[in-house]
Amino acid sequence: MGIEDKFDNTAQNTGGKVKEGVGRATDNERLEAEGRGDQMSANLKQAGEKIKDAFRK
Repeated sequence: MGIEDKFDNTAQNTGGKVKEGVGRATDNERLEAEGRGDQMSANLKQAGEKIKDAFRK
């Protein structure tokens, strides 16, 4: 996994956690769900990168 990809995935995951927290604090279900979606997307991308790395070795 490239360092740049790893950084992007981590940033997206962190942003998702922030969105989820803000949504929960403001009782905004849409923002909370959007944050969870961002986190899931980042986790899927990271898993895909790990699979690609496993086949490269």
